[in-house]
Amino acid sequence: MEEVDKILIHSLRQTGTDVADDIQSVKQFTSELIVEAVVRCLRVIDPALGSGLSPSLPPGMSARFRVGMSLAQACQDLGYKGEIGYQTFLYSNEPEIRSLLMFLVEKLPRESAEASDQPAGKSAVLQKSIAAQIRAQLSLPWLPPSCRLPLLFKTQSPGPSHNFHTQPLSLPHCVKGPGKKQLKEVMDYHRDYLLPVTAQPSQHASVASSLLEQHTAELSAAQEWENEWNSQGLLSRLTPEEYRSRKRARLQKRIEEQLRTTAQPRPDVAAGAQRSGSDLSELLQSFGGSPLNNDVLTKGTRFTHTQKFTFTQEPEKAVQQMAAAASSLPSGRQSEEDVQARQQEEMTSLQQQLQQLSLHIDELGGDMKQLTVSMQQLSSELKQRELGNTEKDEGVQVKKQTIDLLPDVENNMTKLQALVESSANRVVNLASQWEKHRAPLIDEHRSLKELCSNREMESSRKLSEIKDLHDKIRQSAEEAKKKEGLYKQLITEYENLPKDVSRSAYTLRILEIVGNIRKQKEEITKILCDTKELQKEINNLTGKLDRTFAVTDELVFKDAKKDESVRKSYKYLAALHENCTQLIQTIEDTGTIMREIRDLEEQIETENGKKTVANLEKILEDYKAIRQENSALAAKIREG
Repeated sequence: MEEVDKILIHSLRQTGTDVADDIQSVKQFTSELIVEAVVRCLRVIDPALGSGLSPSLPPGMSARFRVGMSLAQACQDLGYKGEIGYQTFLYSNEPEIRSLLMFLVEKLPRESAEASDQPAGKSAVLQKSIAAQIRAQLSLPWLPPSCRLPLLFKTQSPGPSHNFHTQPLSLPHCVKGPGKKQLKEVMDYHRDYLLPVTAQPSQHASVASSLLEQHTAELSAAQEWENEWNSQGLLSRLTPEEYRSRKRARLQKRIEEQLRTTAQPRPDVAAGAQRSGSDLSELLQSFGGSPLNNDVLTKGTRFTHTQKFTFTQEPEKAVQQMAAAASSLPSGRQSEEDVQARQQEEMTSLQQQLQQLSLHIDELGGDMKQLTVSMQQLSSELKQRELGNTEKDEGVQVKKQTIDLLPDVENNMTKLQALVESSANRVVNLASQWEKHRAPLIDEHRSLKELCSNREMESSRKLSEIKDLHDKIRQSAEEAKKKEGLYKQLITEYENLPKDVSRSAYTLRILEIVGNIRKQKEEITKILCDTKELQKEINNLTGKLDRTFAVTDELVFKDAKKDESVRKSYKYLAALHENCTQLIQTIEDTGTIMREIRDLEEQIETENGKKTVANLEKILEDYKAIRQENSALAAKIREG
C-alpha cells in the first residue's frame, strides 16, 4: 500500500492540496486534510459541483456535520458506489479513505486532455502561474478595509485599479513575401525614431488597455478577412492578391463616382464652386481618376445663368446712378452727418432693390419650372402624335396599293394565288431544310448542355474539395501549432525539473516492483499447484483406503463365522477404521478452525486499522461539544 499511497499523495498535490512533506501514507491524513483533498478533487473533476464546497472545516460541530453530508452527497452524485456519509470524513478509517481517494483520482482528467485544452506556446507556463495566482486570490474571502491584513491590501484595495482608456499605437509591421521589400526609410524610422510601445501612450496605465485594443482590432480584421475569403473569395476563383486588388479598385471607383456626384454645384454653393474645383480635381487625381475640366465644374443651372446675367447688368446701372448722385451734390463742403444719412439712404434703397431682385428671381424660377413642365408635356404629346401619323401613313400606303390593284382584279388574283402557292411551297421547303439542320443542332445543344452541367457539377465538387482541403490545412496547422507549443512547454518544464533525480532510478524502481509482483504471482501459482497435487493425493489415498477396507472387511467377515479369533480381529478392524475416520475428520476440522482463526486475525487487524477506539473517543468529545453548543444556544434564547 505504500506505493499506492505515494501515487495518491502525488496526485493530490497536483490538484492543489497542501499535503505536508512528512505525510507518506493515507493513515496520517487528518479530517481537515481529507476534506481539503476531496474538495480540490471535486473542483478539478466538476467545477460546478465543487465550487460551492468549502475546502476547510468550520469550527462548529453542526456546521462540520453539514459539510460532511454535502461532501458525501457530492461524491454519490459523481458515481461513488461505496458506503459514505459524514462519518467518512469526520471519523475516518484508512480503507474507506483510500478507496474514496482512489475513486476521485481515477476521475481526474488526464494530462493529455488538459494539455490539448490549454493554450500551447512558450507563454503556457506563465499563463498557468497567472491562472493559479488569480485562482488563489479569488479563493480568499472579501473583507472590509478595517479587517484586511497587509497581504490583502495589495489585492483587494481599489488603489491599483485604473480606467480602461485606450490610445492608438504605432507598431512596426514586417512585410512578408518573395517580391515584397520594406523601404529603407521606413526601416530607419522604425529603428531610430519610433518610440517603444510602453512610451507611446500619454499615461503608463493605458499601455495594457491600448495593447489589448490593438490586438483585438488586428484579430477581428484577420477573422473578417478569413470569413470573407472562405465565403466569397473562393467562389471568385481568384488569388488573394487579385481579389484584394479588385476589391480596392471597386472601392476606389465608388469613391470617385461619389465625389463626381457631389461636385455638381448647388444654388446655395454656386459662388464657391470655382474655388473648390481645383481642390476636387486634385483629390480625384490622387484617387486615380481623370481630372475634372473647368467647364464641368463651372457648369451651372438656369438659375445660375439668370443670376449671372442679372448681376452683370446691374453694376452698370449702379455706376450710372452713383455718377448722377455725384453730379447732383453741391460743390460746398458737407457735414459728416449729412454724408452718413445719405449713405444710410443709399444702403436702404440698395437693400430694397436687392429684395425686389430676389423676388423677381424667385418669380422667374417658378415660371421656368412651369415652362419646363409644359415643354415636357408638349414633347411627349408630339412623340405620340408622330407615332400615330406613322401608323396612319402605313395604312394609307396599304390602301393605296390595294386601290391600284382593283382595275385588273382577275389577273391580280391569279398572280396573288400563284404567289401564295409559291410562298407556301417555299415555306414547306424551308421547313424541311430547317428540320434537317434542327435535329443535329438539338443533339449538339443537349450534349453541350449536359457537358456544361457536368462541368458545373465537377467544378462545384472541386470547390467543395478545395474548401475541405482548406479546412484540413487550417486544422492541421492549428494542430501543428498546438503540438509545437506543447513540445516547447514540455521542454521548458523538463528544463525546470530538478536534474539531481535520474530517470534510471525510477525505471529500476518500477522494474523491481514489477519483478516482485511477478515473483509473488509465481509463488502463488506454485502454492496453488502444490495444493491441487496434495488434494489429488489425499483423494487417491482416501479411495485406496476405502477400497482396501472393503476388501479386508469382506475377507475377514467370511472367516469370522468359522473362527473366534478372526471374529475378534474383525471387531478390531472395524474399530480401527472408525478411529481413523474420526482422526481424519478431526484433522479437517482443525484445518477449518485454523483458517477461521486467520480470518478473525485479519478482521481484528482491519478493525484496529479503523481506529474504532479513537473514533469513539472523538465522537464522545464531539457529543460534549454539541451539548455545550446546544446549552449556549438555549441560554441565548432564554436571554432573548
